[in-house]
Amino acid sequence: MTKTVGTSEFAVTEADLVALEEQLGRVPRGVVGIAARCVCGRPLVVQTAPRLEDGTPFPTTFYLTHPAAVSNASTLEANGVMKEMSERLLVDEELAAKYRLAHEHYLASREALGHVEEIAGISAGGMPTRVKCLHVLIGHALAAGPGVQPLGDEALEMIKDLWSPDICAC
Repeated sequence: MTKTVGTSEFAVTEADLVALEEQLGRVPRGVVGIAARCVCGRPLVVQTAPRLEDGTPFPTTFYLTHPAAVSNASTLEANGVMKEMSERLLVDEELAAKYRLAHEHYLASREALGHVEEIAGISAGGMPTRVKCLHVLIGHALAAGPGVQPLGDEALEMIKDLWSPDICAC
């Protein structure tokens, strides 16, 4: 089931902001929601405004924050998974079509938060034609739920023995 932006499940508490600062090692910027949570309730993915408080356009709507998830995404990237996925997009028409739909979902999710002309039509993570950031794709997959972000779902499957959103590692 795809989650709907702007629902109460995305509500941000003071405790969330404290947890995010702890996870990120800095004050979080542009937080408008918690798009995915650990089973213990702490943030996994923050939903960020398309324009930050200082006026900067910010295309990364779903920002992966959980340290264990971030670390495992970085390991996948270091192992060349992004390149392999990008190459598959060139030859697998069905995967490419699903990835384009994920791009459209990402754009619609961000647009629901507000229109920012400078980033109109630009999603994140390399969508819709390449894979540039697994952190974004995993964040999107966790925020949207299974079946929306195919390569984010694949990345989660690749790290499931090391980290899972269903088992607290906070």
